[in-house]
Amino acid sequence: MDSFSALIRTASHEQHTEAESSTFMSDLLGGRLGVEAYARYTEQLWFVYAALEAPAGRLAADPVAGPFLRPELMRLPSLERDLEHLRGPGWRTGLTALPATETYAARVRECAERWPAGYVAHHYTRYLGDLSGGQIIRDRAERTWGFARKGDGVRFYVFEEIANPAAFKREYRELLDGVRADDLEKQRVVAECKRAFALNTALFRALGEEFPLSA
Repeated sequence: MDSFSALIRTASHEQHTEAESSTFMSDLLGGRLGVEAYARYTEQLWFVYAALEAPAGRLAADPVAGPFLRPELMRLPSLERDLEHLRGPGWRTGLTALPATETYAARVRECAERWPAGYVAHHYTRYLGDLSGGQIIRDRAERTWGFARKGDGVRFYVFEEIANPAAFKREYRELLDGVRADDLEKQRVVAECKRAFALNTALFRALGEEFPLSA
């Protein structure tokens, strides 16, 4: 029988691929979009991570979500440094969330408040994705727009306190496997992972509409 982490990975594979292969992300990684599109994407991430990280203190004692809330994963301080670099010291004043971003952040907050296992689904899809595919984005951003290697502009993708990402991801999956939940609850968590990827895809679609490639 598959472990819970394997079940999640297999069940959400299609949605994961769809999110990764969105037109916006393809254009961004292909160097076909300007730094403005990258900055706008980074702004949207700020809203998502604010929703993920604001409840961390309250959820730390939760038996389901608590073990996943590792300080070395926290991204908001790095995002804020990147935004200051991309937008200047007054970056907060021009910060706006796309409707798709608002929907995504609202769902994360809802899970954090009412359903810790659902919150874990969002935590998993974001942070493990950042540790994996995020490194491709960092590399392309450094090469396309000339950011210093692992410096301002791409700090969001740099996990300085995680020396061995592969070992960390293995530990994280072991935590998932140890979640105490019956089969029905596990199916609900898998469904929420799919929803998280769908929310990401909707965000990419909205960004793609804002930054269309001129034909």
